Amino acid sequence: MAADLWCFCCRKMMDSKAQEADFKLLTIDDNFCGLDMNAPLGVSEMVRGIPVFTEDRDRMTSIIAYVYKNHSLAFVGTKSGKLKKIRVDGPRGNALQYETVQVVDPGPVLRDMAFSKDHEQLYIMSERQLTRVPVESCSQYRSCSECLGSGDPHCGWCVLHNTCTRKERCERSREPRRFASEMKQCVRLTVHPNNISVSQYNVLLVLETYNVPELSAGVNCTFEDLSEMDGLVVGNQIHCYSPAAKEVPRIITENGDHHVVQLQLKSKETGMTFASTSFVFYNCSVHNSCLSCVESPYRCHWCKYRHVCTHDPKTCSFQEGRVKLPEDCPQLLRVDKILVPVEVIKPITLKAKNLPQPQSGQRGYECILNIQGSEQRVPALRFNSSSVQCQNTSYSYEGMEINNLPVELTVVWNGHFNIDNPAQNKVHLYKCGAMRESCGLCLKADPDFECGWCQNPGQCTLRQHCPAHESRWLELSGANSKCTNPRITEIIPVTGPREGGTKVTIRGENLGLEFRDIASHVKVAGVECSPLVDGYIPAEQIVCEMGEAKPSQHAGFVEICVALCRPEFMARSSQLYYFMTLTLLDLKPSRGPMSGGTQVTITGTNLNAGSNVVVMFGKQPCLFHRRSPSFIVCNTTSSNEVLEMKVTVQVDRARIRQDLVFQYVEDPTIVRIEPEWSIVSGNTPIAVWGTHLDLIQNPQIRAKHGGKEHINICEVLNATEMTCQAPALALDPDYQSDLTERPEEFGFILDNVQSLLILNKTNFTYYPNPVFEAFGPSGILELKPGTPIILKGKNLIPPVAGANVKLNYTVLVGEKPCTVTVSDVQLLCESPNLIGRHKVMARVGGMEYSPGMVYIAPDSPLSLPAIISIAVAGGLLIIFIVAVLIAYKRKSRESDLTLKRLQMQMDNLESRVALECKEAFAELQTDIHELTSDLDGAGIPFLDYRTYTMRVLFPGIEDHPVLRDLEVPGYRQERVEKGLKLFAQLINNKVFLLSFIRTLESQRSFSMRDRGNVASLIMTVLQSKLEYATDVLKQLLADLIDKNLESKNHPKLLLRRTESVAEKMLTNWFTFLLYKFLKECAGEPLFSLFCAIKQQMEKGPIDAITGEARYSLSEDKLIRQQIEYKTLVLSCVSPDNANSPEVPVKILNCDTITQVKEKILDAIFKNVPCSHRPKAADMDLEWRQGSGARMILQDEDITTKIENDWKRLNTLAHYQVPDGSVVALVSKQVTAYNAVNNSTVSRTSASKYENMIRYTGSPDSLRSRTPMITPDLESGVKMWHLVKNHEHGDQKEGDRGSKMVSEIYLTRLLATKGTLQKFVDDLFETIFSTAHRGSALPLAIKYMFDFLDEQADKHGIHDPHVRHTWKSNCLPLRFWVNMIKNPQFVFDIHKNSITDACLSVVAQTFMDSCSTSEHRLGKDSPSNKLLYAKDIPSYKSWVERYYSDIGKMPAISDQDMNAYLAEQSRMHMNEFNTMSALSEIFSYVGKYSEEILGPLDHDDQCGKQKLAYKLEQVITLMSLDS
Repeated sequence: MAADLWCFCCRKMMDSKAQEADFKLLTIDDNFCGLDMNAPLGVSEMVRGIPVFTEDRDRMTSIIAYVYKNHSLAFVGTKSGKLKKIRVDGPRGNALQYETVQVVDPGPVLRDMAFSKDHEQLYIMSERQLTRVPVESCSQYRSCSECLGSGDPHCGWCVLHNTCTRKERCERSREPRRFASEMKQCVRLTVHPNNISVSQYNVLLVLETYNVPELSAGVNCTFEDLSEMDGLVVGNQIHCYSPAAKEVPRIITENGDHHVVQLQLKSKETGMTFASTSFVFYNCSVHNSCLSCVESPYRCHWCKYRHVCTHDPKTCSFQEGRVKLPEDCPQLLRVDKILVPVEVIKPITLKAKNLPQPQSGQRGYECILNIQGSEQRVPALRFNSSSVQCQNTSYSYEGMEINNLPVELTVVWNGHFNIDNPAQNKVHLYKCGAMRESCGLCLKADPDFECGWCQNPGQCTLRQHCPAHESRWLELSGANSKCTNPRITEIIPVTGPREGGTKVTIRGENLGLEFRDIASHVKVAGVECSPLVDGYIPAEQIVCEMGEAKPSQHAGFVEICVALCRPEFMARSSQLYYFMTLTLLDLKPSRGPMSGGTQVTITGTNLNAGSNVVVMFGKQPCLFHRRSPSFIVCNTTSSNEVLEMKVTVQVDRARIRQDLVFQYVEDPTIVRIEPEWSIVSGNTPIAVWGTHLDLIQNPQIRAKHGGKEHINICEVLNATEMTCQAPALALDPDYQSDLTERPEEFGFILDNVQSLLILNKTNFTYYPNPVFEAFGPSGILELKPGTPIILKGKNLIPPVAGANVKLNYTVLVGEKPCTVTVSDVQLLCESPNLIGRHKVMARVGGMEYSPGMVYIAPDSPLSLPAIISIAVAGGLLIIFIVAVLIAYKRKSRESDLTLKRLQMQMDNLESRVALECKEAFAELQTDIHELTSDLDGAGIPFLDYRTYTMRVLFPGIEDHPVLRDLEVPGYRQERVEKGLKLFAQLINNKVFLLSFIRTLESQRSFSMRDRGNVASLIMTVLQSKLEYATDVLKQLLADLIDKNLESKNHPKLLLRRTESVAEKMLTNWFTFLLYKFLKECAGEPLFSLFCAIKQQMEKGPIDAITGEARYSLSEDKLIRQQIEYKTLVLSCVSPDNANSPEVPVKILNCDTITQVKEKILDAIFKNVPCSHRPKAADMDLEWRQGSGARMILQDEDITTKIENDWKRLNTLAHYQVPDGSVVALVSKQVTAYNAVNNSTVSRTSASKYENMIRYTGSPDSLRSRTPMITPDLESGVKMWHLVKNHEHGDQKEGDRGSKMVSEIYLTRLLATKGTLQKFVDDLFETIFSTAHRGSALPLAIKYMFDFLDEQADKHGIHDPHVRHTWKSNCLPLRFWVNMIKNPQFVFDIHKNSITDACLSVVAQTFMDSCSTSEHRLGKDSPSNKLLYAKDIPSYKSWVERYYSDIGKMPAISDQDMNAYLAEQSRMHMNEFNTMSALSEIFSYVGKYSEEILGPLDHDDQCGKQKLAYKLEQVITLMSLDS
């Protein structure tokens, strides 16, 4: 049903009095209708509505409109739940539908829609949903042309922000050219030159800009990810320089001779790219031929003596060797076919031009022929610049299947300098004897081959290969060139009518070389047969036309003479040719439509004789189709009248007449079809009524949609009725829509009846296919016998207007159909008398769908008491048998148990060692690929700048005062703020700050923690003044170096520990300045390493109590026992959306319930930062069993096992959860057990048992860090999960056995290391590299390393090991080790104890790589050093190369560094509350006020600036007494 959107344009005519009249409240009473204002207006034309937009597919259900900037905007809701946005310009303007949005699902949109007060949002309702939709979605358009071409009047292009938005949301949009509202205002950019060679660097490029706003803040030029530099604005031009040498892209031959990059302009004001154009780097050197070089569209020249292509002709050796034009290139000229017989020594002469003369030291010319894949090189002689000859050589090729083989020819000089061959000249190698087994085939070969027939051996060959005296030589041009011994091999046909006219084809050998040879010497069965020129193939085939035979002639041979009728030139066939008499008997069908197309079969005898058949129905031809001895099939053509026609068949010259008649009758017509609808998949029955339908042999029904046609079959019932299967619509298999479809064409294919191909009188409609729902996530529906099966879905009954219609559904349960009751949303199927599991299949029209399996549980044939009795009796019998067997077994084993025990222990030991080594090796081979594939595509949850810096500067403090506003009582607020502002001035005074820091560091009570705290607070205060902070840091570091050298300490100890404010400030300085580098480069491999470690650890068992794991890099955290476990895959229901698809999660059956919950959370919230996920402690794990039962699983409950004061945490194996089970995370429930026992075990996280672990012994002793489980104080019960602590002495003997060889499990360290090797290498390589994806090394690193080198030079330290150590202590130790050990400082993640232990091993390896001292390793060395012993030398070389590369880079000027620091300050100016930070620093002034004031009083420079007095003012203002 069509629905129209009407836009009415109304006019109201008023006279001048009406315009001047006041508007007053009017009461409607009895006199209202007689007032002047209600009188007819008296105009000549009626006011009419103008339809401006029509929709006939998706019916409209609601409309709302408003005016925006002189544009009438209508928002139309539809039946399918879409919102159409339509713009109407003017009363008679066309409506533009500029956007369609799916707003509710399922539809339709209800009639009530409403705007928000600001008209920026639209509220839309369906029956189940209320949705808020923005009036505009400008941000979806990514370019100016897309934005302004969208037709949305709200949208314009905010130029410098490079976004599509409303004008009011674009910053400074009122300024010229900052906001584009028309297509012609879009920014355009051209560049000159627009291409340069890859070997040209720092070329000045002039960019012409159009429609660009004022760029006073500056602009950067960017070549994609290659380089970025400042641009110089000169009027409407911008001057940039092309990239430097190391940044130019490498162009390789496979990619052609050029590389296109986007040259982009980036505003310094907004940091956004606002214009771009294509720029080409071309590489002439990839061209290896002169023609391809000089015909290149770029400025390429050919040096013919060096055989290279270059952009700079000056590099050519000789002036005359420079080529720029194609005609000047050395090249071979086109020649006629070059023919070379095989095995014949012959030179090959080639014409050429501009052939270079080889110079001194260069090799001469050669010809290269590539024959069947093998290369043959032949010396060549250059006669002059226009001629070259390949020397005398013979050639050959394999096989006799090819008589002429074209071979690629290449002429080269100086070994590999090719001469161009633009004409593609080829050498044709040929064999006379190949595929020319007869004399005739030989002599008809190309005369240029000079082949002839050598009679004595009887073969085709060259004259010189035929023995002159022994045989006769025949050649085409010779005086005697007639081949003897012609032979006939086949004749077609072998039968024909006596009247003649049959064209007989004769095939054979040596059948003459010219038509005149056989023109008058052919007889077939004694009858002259006239050869035809058109069918003659020299030596191989003759086609002749038969004359009339006499009645006495019945059969005979074919005889021919070639030129002369002598015995050696005559041939006779082995086949006979027969003369036949043809007759007709009947034809079917005998009637057909006037339009033709009827396939008629005429029966008779000998109907396959002769060569040509013509069938006529009166004067109308019947088109011949096929025939056999007993029938001829033809297709009728159209006739202009209805009448009977006589049938005539002519075979060659024989006309066969019989009293056969064919009747043309009127064409069929279609009167009615019912129903006039189907579903998209078609194949629903359609009844058709009409006339003469029985005339049609193969009726079909057709529908055309979207340019594609679908056809289906029909079956004729009688002359007036037939049934058809509706054709499907040509749509995608996955097509899903609730819209009705109308075919472009709908009709019938009835032979050649054209009038019914398109039915104009039908309005055939296609409704959406029915959609069925599956039987739940498992696909299995469990029922009791007799219970009906319900299939839910939608569109099950087509919404046909005014008709009570239903589709014909067939539902099969297994192989049996069931009785179906249909409603719009479900099918009710009376299940057949079946039990067990059966597939359910629903069929309708051309579609079938299986919602799953149905399981019908059988009723138990036995009563409950009988079942119980049988079970009890069986159980007692089994118990008795088992008891007897146990007694017998024990009796027999006691005698030899003692003897075998020792042997069993040894065997057990051996098998454990072998199994462990084998497992370690297998894991190493398989895990690397799994890890690499698993980590692809995961997002990286970087922390924002503030959180990142707070975690590094103030570790462990979540809500630090510097993040909050200053908290002081109201009556003191003004004085305190005044005091802190004055204190800020002092902090920003370098003399004061240095004196303040030195004084604090000289105090004994000023602890290490205080030093770190003060350094961090100072850096937060100076965040907005990083130039000043850097200056202070350099002075403090210089003082520290002086102090270190004066105290006679070894220089290598500098910066080793955080013992001063300067060292902590250095860490914080790098923290501030390397954040961008972490996000863009180093963060990715660091996060990949963390994920790889976490994934690898979780692939094996992890003890929830001790933190030990099967897979570990740390010996201290390795499980040294064989733990039996299996991997399960559980289907997990999302806690956020129970209807979303279940997520498969890999779990170990030995995992505790908390570990399972955390793995499920990791899988479901894979790309969600840790802080935004639900906590495992807040969720319960619910096991949903098949019978509908649900069970809450917990680490501890009443089923928990306790043995000998040891309580084991519950695992999945404890609950016997099988593979493939369905589980769900639900909100935490308080059970009676939890309420009583929540004091026993803390349930806060995966490390919830860490409060039970205490470490004894020296913290430096790895082996002494054995976790000791503290028993529950009330019950004395000790907790354990996978391994018990053997300090308690109550382990079993088997445990001791496993302890004896616990060292064999150290092979797992190697397997884990091998799996993680790639990720460790990637991280180290990224950190120790100066080139990072096209971006430069962070300036801070180069600047600080140069400062350390300057200090070393100043103090005369030239030992490279000392300089190396300073740099290692400065950056890797102070910054990178901290990041590697604590990735939670950079990412929003949770780090458990086993991951922490592994990261510590990596961090130690990282520091060892930065060390210059030799590592002497032995069997007693720590395992973590032995683990990476072979890798550390390679890593050390990376570090040395890294430091060397940085040293070679140009120095950074103070001006550039200060500009960079100022930019960093501006970006993060308001991250911290400066007042709160100053207040925290002032607390140290209060603590050491006298000590700080003393040096300020005695120092001359401090005295001049009255620093002591100013500090006393601050103290006074801040004091509580004031």
